[in-house]
Amino acid sequence: MQKLIVLTSLILCTTATLANDGLLDVLSEAMIANEEDPHKLVILAAKYEHAEGLPMDREKAAELYCRAARLGSPDALYALGWMYANGRGVQRDDSVALQLFLMAAGEGHVHAQKMIQYTSAMLPSRLPDCLLPAIEEEDSEEAAIYYTDGAIANLVHKLAPDYQVDPKLVLAVISVESAFNPRAVSPKNAQGLMQLIPETAQRFQVSNPFDPEENIKGGMAYLRWLLAFFKGDVALVAAAYNAGEGAVEKYRGIPPYQETVKYVEKIRTRYKKSMHPYQANLVQRTSMIVSSDHLD
Repeated sequence: MQKLIVLTSLILCTTATLANDGLLDVLSEAMIANEEDPHKLVILAAKYEHAEGLPMDREKAAELYCRAARLGSPDALYALGWMYANGRGVQRDDSVALQLFLMAAGEGHVHAQKMIQYTSAMLPSRLPDCLLPAIEEEDSEEAAIYYTDGAIANLVHKLAPDYQVDPKLVLAVISVESAFNPRAVSPKNAQGLMQLIPETAQRFQVSNPFDPEENIKGGMAYLRWLLAFFKGDVALVAAAYNAGEGAVEKYRGIPPYQETVKYVEKIRTRYKKSMHPYQANLVQRTSMIVSSDHLD
């Protein structure tokens, strides 16, 4: 009888241990899903990539590296670039690897700077799918307030993937710049939906700024360039779109112009994300400004 009691106790303890282990697994997955520290995500991704205390799962590693990259980690950009360069957990893609190395190098990552030398500079670099801006359905209440022209919104969503710019950011700019009026002209002769001044229209090969599609393409091209120059910092991009990148560089942040400060706040109200993916190889040099975090 005593042996039976001991045996039953052992079975119950073992079952409880297994149940607790399962609970820990569930909890750890929940904790991982909510983790917002890029450094911790990189450490965890490396454990999955190299089977260090965890089963090897390179697809999981790539997913975690990408989450950390979206949070601004140069180490994650480099590690994910390495995975794309070698086809580890993802399909090999040298163009994606180059883009990630360029972005990490732009943040001062020494190893990434070296890797660029071994990756063909002739390749057209591109963002990996996990870093592309998501095209989401507009919130109906928000859309009713800001985005009053369905035809223009549809055109923006159609064109945005070609420029790898979040359509929500483009719509925010259009709503503030012209209130969806394709014939709008400002006192400074900025024209059309995205209020392109003649110099900007010429720079991005817009021959008719009052043609909605041409204007949007030119505005998207300019936003894409600004995102690369200011390393995806939305507040600085908005300030530069309003006042010019030279003014933002001069004041090393948002210029102290009342119009520009209000403009940035309007964009931030409509577009909630502070950072946006960018194509690092679009510019010869990036801005020396670190970020606009002091605004928060």
